[in-house]
Amino acid sequence: MAILVQPGPNPEIVINAVKAAFPNLVVIEEEPESKALFIRRRAKKLGWIQALGQLATMVISKYGKRFTTKRAAEIIDTFGADPSPDPAVRRVAVPSANSPAFLAAIAEIRPAALLLVSTRMLKADTLAAIPCPVLNLHAGINPQYRGLQGGYWSRVRSDEANFGTTIHLVDAGVDTGGVLHQLRIKPSKRDTMHTYPLLQTAAATGLVVQALDEAVTGNLKPLKIAEPSRQWYHPPIWTWLWNGVTRGIW
Repeated sequence: MAILVQPGPNPEIVINAVKAAFPNLVVIEEEPESKALFIRRRAKKLGWIQALGQLATMVISKYGKRFTTKRAAEIIDTFGADPSPDPAVRRVAVPSANSPAFLAAIAEIRPAALLLVSTRMLKADTLAAIPCPVLNLHAGINPQYRGLQGGYWSRVRSDEANFGTTIHLVDAGVDTGGVLHQLRIKPSKRDTMHTYPLLQTAAATGLVVQALDEAVTGNLKPLKIAEPSRQWYHPPIWTWLWNGVTRGIW
C-alpha cells in the first residue's frame, strides 16, 4: 500500500488511519509546488486578475489560522484523529508526482493500491504507467464540487447538504474519476476555510480504509451519480471578504 502526499497535518491524519489496516504502508512525499508556478498556471487558465485575487485570499487567510486552533483541536478530538508524523512509517521523497523518481518509487514499492492526498494532478502518461488502482481523497462532494474548496463553495451556495468528502478513482480529469464513497457532514458555524478540509478529512478516514480494502481485494464499485458537474477554485479576495462580512462564511 502506498500514499502519495504533500507534507501537512491533514495527510498525516490519513496516514495514521491507514497504517493500522495496512502495516506495509509506504508514504511517497512530493515537494510542494511554488506559488510562482501556481500563479502562472492559474493565470493561463483564468486570467491574471482572478489568479492574483486567489493568491491574495491564500496569503491573507493563512494568517487567520491562529484564530481557528481551538476549533481544529475540537475536530481532531471528536474524530480521534492523529496529525503527528509517525517516524516508523517508511517515506520516500520525490520532487514531483509526475517525475521519473515517482514512477521509480512505484516500481520499487509495487503497491496493491495508491491513494492521493493533497497532491498535484497526475498527468495522463504518469497515471497510465501506474499498474495498480489509484484513488483520491477529495474535500468536496463530486461531481458538484470538483477542484478546490468544495466545502466553502457548498456553504456559499447555501448547499450545506452537499458539504462533505468524496473518495474516487483517479483519471486524467480534475476529480472526474468514478465515485467510490461519499460522506456528508454538517459543519459548525465556527468552521472556516481553515478548518473545512480538516473536518472533511478527519471524518472520512474510515471510508478511506474501506475503499483501499476494496481496491486491494478487487471489489471497487464506482457509483453512478447524475448531478451537475463543476470545477471550483480558491475564491478571489473580494469574494471571500464579501461572503465573510455579509454572511459569516469565511
